[in-house]
Amino acid sequence: MALGRKNYLFCGSDSGGERAASIYTLVATAKLNGLNPETYLRDILAKIADGHPINRIDELVPWRMIPTAAASSAQPPPASTSSRLLL
Repeated sequence: MALGRKNYLFCGSDSGGERAASIYTLVATAKLNGLNPETYLRDILAKIADGHPINRIDELVPWRMIPTAAASSAQPPPASTSSRLLL
């Protein structure tokens, strides 16, 4: 599935398109660094909401995060009963 192309025509406004591009960039960068994009976004948004200092925002970039599979090697994640497509 190709994201982009004519899909950007339906973002609503220029700023909506810029926001969509930012999210697509975060998702793709998380994937390239071996992270689950949904888990990564939940983690960084929770840290920001909990008051992560703005002068340490570089700690939240995907290449500085530890993949959850490597961090918790004690037990593999449970198999999903439904198939979902994650970005």
